[in-house]
Amino acid sequence: MATVLVVDDEPIVREVVVRYLRRDGFETLEAGDGDRARELIESSSPQLVVLDVMLPGTDGLELCRWIRGRSELPVILLTARGEEADRIVGLELGADDYVTKPFSPRELAVRVKTVLRRSGSAQAPRSTRLQFGEVELDGASRTVARAGESVGLTAKEFDLLWFLASHPRRVFSRDQLMQRVWDYAAAVDTGTVTVHVRRLREKIEKDPSHPAHLRTVWGVGYRLDP
Repeated sequence: MATVLVVDDEPIVREVVVRYLRRDGFETLEAGDGDRARELIESSSPQLVVLDVMLPGTDGLELCRWIRGRSELPVILLTARGEEADRIVGLELGADDYVTKPFSPRELAVRVKTVLRRSGSAQAPRSTRLQFGEVELDGASRTVARAGESVGLTAKEFDLLWFLASHPRRVFSRDQLMQRVWDYAAAVDTGTVTVHVRRLREKIEKDPSHPAHLRTVWGVGYRLDP
């Protein structure tokens, strides 16, 4: 079973989260600050990090940036209710999901399972290649190139781009993308999709403000025009 690192400066929060994760069969590690979290990530190689944004010293967003700069280790952020800016920044830094405080420990455990399942399926090799315009996706190596130059994508960015490129010209709503790419059947904040689409445009479009491929269908959702 996967090992989950729980990073939160409140012992009671760590205790509750760890209890529910262990009940579901996960191994757990705990850290009360960003420095200890870094040590555990480097020494113990957890498979997922549950990360509170508000930490003493190195805050959660800074730690998320550090993680994403060195690996695709899945990250679920814990953010205060109403702190939309933290959630947006976290997603832009490459976080895979977020849960707002106060939260249901059962919901968080489900989110952990979902992110790990998606991460695991993302790592399974795909034997095909997809191409549109100057962009080429290699499913086996999970790499992307534009005009022959390598493009760095997070695991979730790759999953979203692969899905849309696999269904060219088909329009998907944000809810549908949350279900098909994030594997969430329940209604969640679809702003996650918006952030990921914006980041993809910045990486693969010649002019992100006037995208040629990742198109918005106003009032409906998104489609990929090859």
